[in-house]
Amino acid sequence: MAKQSALDNHANQLNPNHDAYWQSRGEDERPDDWEERPEESESKEPEDAKRNA
Repeated sequence: MAKQSALDNHANQLNPNHDAYWQSRGEDERPDDWEERPEESESKEPEDAKRNA
């Protein structure tokens, strides 16, 4: 069974309110404009969608 600390770390890496989220994406800490940045899933369109637009 997974340890609680591993589960907490996983949850924190999925939470944009937590520094671990930003650190796992190469940032030192949560940026000041974090609420204005698009989420990763919104900013990455499949190449086919771009070509057909």
